[in-house]
Amino acid sequence: MAKQDYYEVLGITKSASSSEIKKAYRKMAIKYHPDKNPDDKSAEEKFKIAAEAYEILSDPDKKARYDQFGHQAFEGAGGFGGGGMNMDDIFSQFGDIFGGAFGGGGFGGFGGQRQRTPRGSNLRIRVKLSLEEIANGVEKKIKVKRKKQAKGVTYKTCSTCNGTGQVTRVTNTILGRMQTATTCNTCGGTGQIIDNRPSNADANGFVTEEETVSIKIPAGVEDGMQLKVSGKGNAAPGNGISGDLLVAISEEPHPKLQREGDNLHYDFYVSLPDAILGSSVEIETVTGKVRLKIEPGVQSGKILRLRGKGIPNINGYNKGDLLVHVNVWTPKTLNKEQKVFFEKMRDNEHFSPKPKSSDKSFFEKVKDMFS
Repeated sequence: MAKQDYYEVLGITKSASSSEIKKAYRKMAIKYHPDKNPDDKSAEEKFKIAAEAYEILSDPDKKARYDQFGHQAFEGAGGFGGGGMNMDDIFSQFGDIFGGAFGGGGFGGFGGQRQRTPRGSNLRIRVKLSLEEIANGVEKKIKVKRKKQAKGVTYKTCSTCNGTGQVTRVTNTILGRMQTATTCNTCGGTGQIIDNRPSNADANGFVTEEETVSIKIPAGVEDGMQLKVSGKGNAAPGNGISGDLLVAISEEPHPKLQREGDNLHYDFYVSLPDAILGSSVEIETVTGKVRLKIEPGVQSGKILRLRGKGIPNINGYNKGDLLVHVNVWTPKTLNKEQKVFFEKMRDNEHFSPKPKSSDKSFFEKVKDMFS
C-alpha cells in the first residue's frame, strides 16, 4: 500500500514554515493521542503517521531529500525506513511539543509519568558504490561491530527513579514551590540498572560482536544520501530497543561516464575517416554494451541521446538518458603521403566549412541538453 504524502498527513503545503509544520503536527497529535483515544487502533496509527511526517518535515536536510525523492529517499528494500516509529520513539522525541496538553507528564495517564523504553545508540557506516551498482541496485553484505547484551546479564528497575528514567525535585522560590524533572543520574535515564553482570561484559552489560548485515540498496541512490536499517545499531539495556544502522552512500567515480542527476554523459572519440564515412561501434553503458551508429559527415560536438540508458529515478518514475558527446579526433602528426593528400584537399571546395541553420552552435547544444 502506497504511503500517504507527508504534507497531506499534516494538512500543509510544501511552502509551510517550520512553525506552521510544528503547529500542524501538534494539532494532529493531540487529536489522535492514545490517552484521548484509548483502545482505538486507527487513531494510534494516525498518531504514529503524524509523528513520522513531522520527524521528516521538521528536519531541513530530511525535508530537502523528501521533496526531491519522496518516500524512497528513506525507504528501500531490506529494512530502510524514515519513519516506522513506535510509541516510545514519539514520546521520547516530541514530548516537549505538547506542553501541558496532557498534564505535567506530557504523555500518558493525563498527568502521570510514562516509563521510557531505553533505546540503543545508532551506528554509522559509509558504503562505496560503483555507477553500475547504483544503476541496477545491489545487495551488500557489510561486517558491523555492534554492542549486544552479554549472555547471562540481567537488569532490574532503578530504585532511584522507579523505572521512569527521571527524578522530580521540588524547590522553594520567591514565586512559590517549583517542580522540575531531570534525567536520573543512577540509570542515565534508562530506568534500569544491572542486576547481574557476566565477567566478559562492560559496565553496561554489553559485549561487542561482529555481525554481517545484509543491506539491499535500491537503484538510483545518490552520493551523500543516507539510508537506515532499523534495529541494527547498538543494543539497549534490558528490554530496550536497539538503535539503527545509518548507511551513507558514497558514489565512486566512473572511468568513462559522468553522472548528472539521472542522466549520464559519455565522451566518444571518432576518427576522421569514420566521421566522414560513418561507422557502427559498440560502447559501454551501466547496463551492458549497446551499438551506436555514426552517420556519415557527423560533426564534432554533436550529442547523441540514448533514451533510457541512464540511471533509474529513485522514485521509480523513469530512467535517465545516456548523452554521447561526439568528438572528431584530428591526428597531430602525418606521414608524407598523408600530408600530400590533405594538401590537395585544402583547396577543395567540398572540404570547406558550410554550416547550415540546422547545425547548432555549442551554446545551443548546451541549452538543448538541459531543456
